[in-house]
Amino acid sequence: MKKLIYLSLSLILLSCQSESPQNSGYLELSGQTMGTSYSINYQDSLGRNFGPAIDSLLGAINAEVSTYIPSSTISQWNQSKEGIKIDEHPHFLRNYLLAKQVFQESEAWLDPSLMPLVNYWGFGYTQKRPVLAVDSQKVDSLRALCAFAQLELDKGYLYKNKAGNELDFSALAKGDAVDELGRYLASKGVRNYMVEIGGELRLRGHQEGAQGWYIGINLPKTEAGLKEIQNIVEMKDYSLATSGNYRNFYEVEGQKYAHTINPKTGYPEKSQLLSASIFAPNCGRADAWATACMAMGLQRAQKLLPQQKDLEAHLIYVDSLGQLQSWSTPKAKTWIKK
Repeated sequence: MKKLIYLSLSLILLSCQSESPQNSGYLELSGQTMGTSYSINYQDSLGRNFGPAIDSLLGAINAEVSTYIPSSTISQWNQSKEGIKIDEHPHFLRNYLLAKQVFQESEAWLDPSLMPLVNYWGFGYTQKRPVLAVDSQKVDSLRALCAFAQLELDKGYLYKNKAGNELDFSALAKGDAVDELGRYLASKGVRNYMVEIGGELRLRGHQEGAQGWYIGINLPKTEAGLKEIQNIVEMKDYSLATSGNYRNFYEVEGQKYAHTINPKTGYPEKSQLLSASIFAPNCGRADAWATACMAMGLQRAQKLLPQQKDLEAHLIYVDSLGQLQSWSTPKAKTWIKK
C-alpha cells in the first residue's frame, strides 16, 4: 500500500509501506533548517539515530553559508571591503566552487553575486518588502556590483572586485547540504536513503517495499494544493531539485514580481517556464541548474541542458494558449511514470 509523505511545496515522496514496517529498519528524521524543513528516510538495521549528528552538521553548514546569520562566513565576506580568507571554511568554499562551475557552464545564468539585486527586489536577507516604485537607475547601479566573474580566489583568500560585492548561495546551498548529509549517512554504512531539504532530494538505493524511490512533482500553479501532483517520478541513485516562480512572488498594482532575478537585466524574470526539475548525480548541481533554467527561460534551457551529459531535466511551461505543457530529456522521460 502506498502513502504520501509531503516533503515540500514542490516534491512529494510516495512511500510504499511494507507488510512488516517494524522489521524493515527504515527510520525517519525531520526538523527545521535553512528557513525551511528537512526530512530524511533511511534504512539502518542497527536502528541508529543520526538526528543529533545531522543537526550539528546542518548547524556548521549554516554558520558558513547563511546570509541570515550576521556572523556567518558569507555574511563576513559580504560585509568586508576587500574579501576574507576562506580556505578554512570548507562549506563556503565548496559552495563557491560549485557556483563558479555552474556559472561557467550556464553562460552566467546562475549568478551568485546577485545579492544586491535580490535585496533590492525584497527577496533577500534585508527587510522583505515589495518594490512600490522601480528605480531603473538604482537597478543599473546595483547590477554593476554583480561581478562574479571578476572575483579572485588566491592563496585561500577570496578577493572582491568592488567593496559592494555580495554573494548569495541560496540557489545551491540546500542542494549542497543535502549532498553533505547523504555523504554522512554513506560514511556510516547506510545504503538506502532519501535526504530532502526544502524539496531538494538525494536518493540512494531504494525506499521501503520498492525497487527505487517514487517522487511526486507538485502542480506548478499558485492556487494548487500540496496534494495536487503533476508528475510521478521513479528513480534511484540520483538527485532531484525543482525550482519555480509560482510560489515566491508578490504583486504591486497587478504587476507580478518573482524571486528569480534575470542576471542579464537585473529585473525579476518573466517567462513561460513555470518549473524546472533537474536530475543529477549530486543535488547541489541539480539545485544550481534548476535556478539557472528559471533565469534563462524555456528556449535557452532546451538548448543548454543537452550539452550537460550528467544532467536530465523535466520542464513544465505554459504555451501560447495558456495550457500546461512539458519537455523532458530522453532519460528523464523513462523516469516519469505519469
